[in-house]
Amino acid sequence: MSEPSPQSWNFFRAGGFDQPLLESGRELLALHSLDQKLWVALSCPVQGVEFDRRTLELIDTDQDGHIRAPELLAALAWAGVRLSEPDLLLGKDEGLPLAAINDATEEGRRLLISARAILSYLGKEGAPRITVAESCDSERIFAKSRFNGDGVVTAASTDDEALQGWIATLIESYGGEMDRSGETGITLPIIQRFSAEAAAWLAWQAAGEAAPSIRSLGKNREELLLLWCSVKEKIDDFFLRCRLAAFDGRAILTLNGPEADLQLLAGKNLAAEGDAIGALPLSAVTASQLLDLERGINPAWGERLDRFYEEIVHPLLGNERLLTATDWEGVKARFAPAEEWWRARGETPAANLGSERLAAWVDGGVESLLLSLVTEELAHQEAAEAMVEVERLTRYCRDLFRLVNNFVSFREFYTGKGKAIFQAGTLYLDGRSCELCVTVTDVTKHTALATLSRLFLVYCDCTRKGGGEKMTIAAAMTDGDGDQIMVGRNGLFYDRQGNDWDATVVRIIDHPISIRQAFWGPYKRVARSVGEMIQKGAAARSKAAEDKAALSLMQSGGMKEAKPNPQQAFDAARFAGIFAAIGLAIGAIGTALASVVTGFFRLAWWQMPLALAGIVLIVSGPATLIAWFKLHQRNLGPLLDANGWAVNARARLNIPFGRSLTGMARLPEGTRRSLSDPYAEKKSAWKWYLLLLLAALAFLAWKSGLFACCF
Repeated sequence: MSEPSPQSWNFFRAGGFDQPLLESGRELLALHSLDQKLWVALSCPVQGVEFDRRTLELIDTDQDGHIRAPELLAALAWAGVRLSEPDLLLGKDEGLPLAAINDATEEGRRLLISARAILSYLGKEGAPRITVAESCDSERIFAKSRFNGDGVVTAASTDDEALQGWIATLIESYGGEMDRSGETGITLPIIQRFSAEAAAWLAWQAAGEAAPSIRSLGKNREELLLLWCSVKEKIDDFFLRCRLAAFDGRAILTLNGPEADLQLLAGKNLAAEGDAIGALPLSAVTASQLLDLERGINPAWGERLDRFYEEIVHPLLGNERLLTATDWEGVKARFAPAEEWWRARGETPAANLGSERLAAWVDGGVESLLLSLVTEELAHQEAAEAMVEVERLTRYCRDLFRLVNNFVSFREFYTGKGKAIFQAGTLYLDGRSCELCVTVTDVTKHTALATLSRLFLVYCDCTRKGGGEKMTIAAAMTDGDGDQIMVGRNGLFYDRQGNDWDATVVRIIDHPISIRQAFWGPYKRVARSVGEMIQKGAAARSKAAEDKAALSLMQSGGMKEAKPNPQQAFDAARFAGIFAAIGLAIGAIGTALASVVTGFFRLAWWQMPLALAGIVLIVSGPATLIAWFKLHQRNLGPLLDANGWAVNARARLNIPFGRSLTGMARLPEGTRRSLSDPYAEKKSAWKWYLLLLLAALAFLAWKSGLFACCF
């Protein structure tokens, strides 16, 4: 048998590099033979991409949140073994034809049987194909089945009402797990835990019944021991304070509680200060070491001490209300075995059921009955897993081809036939729409790497439904200019599902956007500088005129009552210097302009356009050249790498392709425009007349040689 010939590959060029052109199922299954150095990406994140999340989770076998090249190849190989027609991986057909499942292999036969069973459960027995929606509708598939192989036993798993009651009890005590049918049930670990804790609690109870000192406490011994444990330490504290008082009488005042604490309580509502009162000594501390159980007890402990006397002290000591330290030690010795037994009590939800209920668990063999249900449940595990494999295969047939064309190549992105999976939506801002938008989790971390992309990036915080939903995006502006883009501007973002989000600019990475912006940039900066200079000069002259008028008014006596602030006195010499400097600057500028005009008019007529072109080249050339180089260095890789991708190629965004990613505002074809603006500024012809007059005078002066005489 001859070996199959090696796969020949086709490539297409986009983004300045060659990308694999994958168009057949045979090419997908042979992808393992394509050198991974030629792949555009080697890894992509599960989150932050516009792709079916469940499909990505099935491919991500190690569940680390990333799809890597080996996992993608493994998914293709898994599907290839189970399909008789590789072209089904192209996702062109709706659903998976059952006839295309390769039943020549054990895996294929099991999967085919499972697919038919699913269709039968859904009431579609005999259907020729199965869709993704049908294969993953687990609640409907397993709704009528007692066992589905997930190891979860529900009340529907048995007709025995007693077992159903125990299942409900265990769910209430320990919580449950969701069954594939959508019901809550119990699992083997829950049954084993309950059985072990129930046995331990019953053994603890049996130990108490076997000890005479514990059994003598009666049926309410648990309540009695709870009372004992609540007062023992407080009584111990009282007698220890008394012994210290007997040791040194000076300690009595301090041991009874600082006076400051009592004064603090005096100004409060004592009914609400139970904890603070309870922290005080049990009774007045004295050197006599006597605890009067009838009088002088701390109010916070009165009720418990009364019960303590009636239920513990009185049965042991009779009517004696004065408890000595010796009596107390005797009572403690009497309760020591019971206290030790009580503290050995394990904290378990099983204890809440009581001894009779737990005894019914043991005597009725409930554990073995539930374990048999679990065993029967797990016996269907293989068939249930095969149903999961049906879902996997239907999803792979629908989604793998698209994933490959956003992983091995960026075909969807560069051909414009669809949006790439890393494109989160469209941002509308400043009269343009930005198609290259990616989601961002950490803006600071993202910008550190994304700035290397040489893209003009706008980071926006997006909110929906009154701020209940939030996310952050980074949008690349690849056409127009950034003159009006600033932090705080608002726009509108549409995600891939068509939902609209309020978008607010929070950060900008400034890089050249277009050649047009770079060309006009120097002139705009000069215009802004001149405008600012004129405004500052006008403001200075206005301030000087105001100060001069105020000084003149004061000198004429019009403001004799107002005493001028010596710090704001008008400094005539200073303003004279300012005006002199402004005059020198204007004179220098005028001289320079005159020199330029003179030199220009000395040129021959054919040299004048060349001179103008040279001036434009000098002003705009450097900025335009720098922008040209930067625009040709724009790279998609760092932008995606900042989101967790591993881009393996220099995925460049040249100028024409960049313009396609940002749509500028343009009137639609066939639009009729009315140029009549009722609020337009009135145009006056005198400006043009003045300009023509100046040009004529300059021309006559040049022809007459006046400029040559002056300079």
